[in-house]
Amino acid sequence: KGRLGLDQFRLLRRLGSGDIGNVYLCQIRNPVVGLPQCFYAMKVVDREALAIRKKLQRAEMEKEILGMLDHPFLPTLYAEFDASHYSCLVMEFCPGGDLHAARQRQPGKRFSISSAKFYAAETLLALEYLHMMGVVYRDLKPENVLVREDGHIMLSDFDLSLKCDVVPKLIRHKPDHPEDSEKNERDSTPSCAIPLQPVFSCFTKKKKATVTTTITTQVDVQDQYDPELVAEPINARSKSFVGTHEYLAPEVISGQGHGSAVDWWTFGVLLYELLYGRTPFKGENNERTLINILKQPLSFPRIGVSSSKEYEEMVKVQDLISKLLVKNPKKRIGSLKGSVEIKRHEFFKGVNWALIRSVRPPEVPRDLQKVRSTRTILPKLSKKERDAPYQIPHHFDYF
Repeated sequence: KGRLGLDQFRLLRRLGSGDIGNVYLCQIRNPVVGLPQCFYAMKVVDREALAIRKKLQRAEMEKEILGMLDHPFLPTLYAEFDASHYSCLVMEFCPGGDLHAARQRQPGKRFSISSAKFYAAETLLALEYLHMMGVVYRDLKPENVLVREDGHIMLSDFDLSLKCDVVPKLIRHKPDHPEDSEKNERDSTPSCAIPLQPVFSCFTKKKKATVTTTITTQVDVQDQYDPELVAEPINARSKSFVGTHEYLAPEVISGQGHGSAVDWWTFGVLLYELLYGRTPFKGENNERTLINILKQPLSFPRIGVSSSKEYEEMVKVQDLISKLLVKNPKKRIGSLKGSVEIKRHEFFKGVNWALIRSVRPPEVPRDLQKVRSTRTILPKLSKKERDAPYQIPHHFDYF
């Protein structure tokens, strides 16, 4: 027993590099005899270098957010410690890579509709939880959607995330009638009665309990949906220009200030890229891409479908993407009631949200046992470097 430190880990190879640090594949040096040797992902950031670049706050925010999370599609922070001027975060290793690499392996470098729906549904649940915790993700892209050993997803990289207060609400409301659908899209705020007795939210790990308010509408019981939990941080506001160019929302580019609706824009771009193999507004350079995002109408490339059912699914997903990629954030689906609106869309009809982890993923990475059996090809460091105590390889570039 004792406090973990860098000298307890053996760094095997670098998995990836980001704006504020590197991620390494690692193992514990002296595991308990009889227990399987596990792989971990360790994110290492240089605090001194970040301080010079005035990005230290981003690393602190990521550590704080990771410490809050408790969700099957989000990372578990196993340990965090400092080593000299480095900060280290130890998390789960995802042997399946990311959705960008997975898409490259697909026929035509794009996912089938059913596969895209699966990954989009799990990503939606991860975003739903983040918003419930008052976290606006702001960096959704295929490279940040990792694939676990069992084939299910895990979002990564929270250094661009925005944290704010949110008050979850339970809403009971009347289903939309066809003649009211257009009106309800413009004004989806329910007519509220006096709130019932507040209850404490169960989504309060490692933070002060938040209050959940139950709101009812004055309608007949037989006309009601089941109660829905709405926890959208609609008051979150930032003017930071953050994100990846092809995924930036119009309100981020214009600098008018943005909130949680940026995550629903990036969710639409992600779904588009999974299906069509490219992002919807990509230009010949970054400047042209930003202009396209602001001014170019959304269009869909023609792709062949093999059945009438697949055609119907394509129509549904294009309708959802069109509602997600609305340039005015106030009119974007999800901007007021978050994931509740998106989960009710026809494209996700039939998805068992509660049991989605029981669904077999489109691809399941090979067993870790096979990775272990070929461990001789994994290390990219010399034996001297691997066995050296309390040292980070000097020849690795951190930024």
